[in-house]
Amino acid sequence: MDTTSSELLSVVASRELAGKHTVFAGIGLPTLAASLAHLTVAPDLEIVYESGVCGAHPSHLPETIADAVLITGAEAVLPMPALFGNVLQGGHIDVGFLGAAQIDRWGNLNSSVIGDWAKPAVRLPGPGGAMEVMANSGEVFVVMRRHDRRSFVDQLDFCTSPGPDRALADGIRPLGAGVTRVITELGILARAGAGEPLRLVAVHPGVSADQVRAATGWDLDVADDLTTIEPPGEAELRRLREEVDPERVYLR
Repeated sequence: MDTTSSELLSVVASRELAGKHTVFAGIGLPTLAASLAHLTVAPDLEIVYESGVCGAHPSHLPETIADAVLITGAEAVLPMPALFGNVLQGGHIDVGFLGAAQIDRWGNLNSSVIGDWAKPAVRLPGPGGAMEVMANSGEVFVVMRRHDRRSFVDQLDFCTSPGPDRALADGIRPLGAGVTRVITELGILARAGAGEPLRLVAVHPGVSADQVRAATGWDLDVADDLTTIEPPGEAELRRLREEVDPERVYLR
């Protein structure tokens, strides 16, 4: 079956949620991945949104984190102090799902500006709750639509969400492991946690390690046991298209 970039990323990201119980999901690809995982590899997955909705069971995909469809049938709707102070800082989130404009080898993220802070070439939406998600989730998965040297950089234009390595250097001990998985159109980068740079652990069919290294802005290490990712299957794509996002709110 022909597969779009959004479908590829959503399916591969959903598989990474196997065995997880709670995920803090952003709107877009993270919602697609979490919703598909709930139907496939993680049937007990509880999806938490930044708007305070916990255990969401929407009848269709939300268009924003404040979409009323998230509230109907949800297990709970919490005020912001309870969500961030008790749920996140209390260590109750297994995986935080984030996106970013730039990422470096240590899993630090930029979602603020491209270029100089004072006179940026592009001003981005900003982090929302990403800093809290980064610091307090057990681990963080990042989905990147584009894998090139403008997005995978040696030095961030601005650090919006520091990972544990940068936090520890400033004398702050975060609760979680930071970014452990990065899913892209070329493959998967991974690390166990603080002290390790991201390295290439898997590639999509037809993609070589040299291609990924050439598209990355730092000297990317490649795992000795580099694997090839299984393409999205017919059953996965059918569920994604017909059950998760039949109106193609985020699939494109």
